[in-house]
Amino acid sequence: MFKFIHAADIHLDSPLRKLDAYEGVPVEELRNATRRAFENLVDLALQEEVDFLVIAGDLYDSDWKDYNTGLYLLSQLGKLREAKIPVLVVTGNHDALSKITRKLRIPGGITLFPSNKASTMVLEDLGVAVHGRSFGTSVMKKNLAVTYRDRLPGFFNLGILHTSLNGREGHETYAPCSLDDLLSKGYDYWALGHAHRREIVHPQDPVVAFSGNTQGRHVRETGPKGCLLVSVDDAGNPTLEFKSLDVVRWEKVRVDATDLDSGHGVVERVTENLAAFMENHGGLPLIARVEVHGRTRAHAELAGDMDRWVNEVRSAAIDACHGNACVEKVLFLTTDPPREHHGVLEEGPIGELHQYLDEMESDPEQLLSLGSHLDELMKKLPRELKETGESIRPDDPAWIAGVVRGIRPMLIQRLLKKEDSSK
Repeated sequence: MFKFIHAADIHLDSPLRKLDAYEGVPVEELRNATRRAFENLVDLALQEEVDFLVIAGDLYDSDWKDYNTGLYLLSQLGKLREAKIPVLVVTGNHDALSKITRKLRIPGGITLFPSNKASTMVLEDLGVAVHGRSFGTSVMKKNLAVTYRDRLPGFFNLGILHTSLNGREGHETYAPCSLDDLLSKGYDYWALGHAHRREIVHPQDPVVAFSGNTQGRHVRETGPKGCLLVSVDDAGNPTLEFKSLDVVRWEKVRVDATDLDSGHGVVERVTENLAAFMENHGGLPLIARVEVHGRTRAHAELAGDMDRWVNEVRSAAIDACHGNACVEKVLFLTTDPPREHHGVLEEGPIGELHQYLDEMESDPEQLLSLGSHLDELMKKLPRELKETGESIRPDDPAWIAGVVRGIRPMLIQRLLKKEDSSK
């Protein structure tokens, strides 16, 4: 019996851009998060006394400005060398961007698989044959899996590959291959990297798995992040156990406001949800994107002064979670319940505005005309404002109608305020 760790996508010293834009975000904690998660990986290997560590690509995050990242990495891996724990690494697309990486001497105890061909490292004392191939370029469109040798008889065969497999949402199609390509090699375990979401693609005979990344870096990388601890019995059967390594956690917190009738009620429910997430994540610092949904009587109040309610949510989150959670963004995605007719609101300019917006929402041609103006505006926006991860669809009448429904309360609220101030 033996044990090994399957890790990938460490992205050491990832820059974590634009953190200063979010009030309350622990910037310094996040800047060091990938290093601290890597230290947790090394500590886990030592504590579990694993027989070897596998890293399936993207140790680094593109090119380094200096040698500090590499020297830090080697100092940590030196702890494993002293404990006689071999480290077997293939490089991925981000590693291939680094010029400094290629200049650093690889110390003993670390096997870096070549990029010109697939090769095999045999750990004789364990009866393990490890097969791997690194990226030689950051854009790898070749199917590397087909270049790997077939299983080595009499050994536990483990393949390491940085790949999009047959496509993974949110990731470039690099070193593409099919599951059948992997199964055809007759291996016992495939340790995959590149996809940042942990996934068991094939549960047994062989196990094919993405370990996911070791530390979430933005709101699209939510939930626990870490590695897979793999125990192999005397019959060669692997058992997988997920081990979290992250030191800061990202989450999307979805809040249902259907039964609520005030903004303060929404804020209270958000804080309750955040507190529950904190408890479920063992008290780790939490960075949350809050999405408030539902057809609710609170919609008009929320939409009428979004800046106020966004900051109410952020303030309440900091207070309720004792500064251990912050809100990266608040999205109010609520809608009005079926609109009631209240006499005065349906008369005069306010009533005319309601009627105009009702007509627009039900007329696809008007909606598309409105969308064309939005499309022109989108072309003029700076690139960084477009890269929000949110879907903007100016050619979709249903999406534009939703936007119109969302701004109705804000328009009415502002008109009523102007009317009150003129009296």
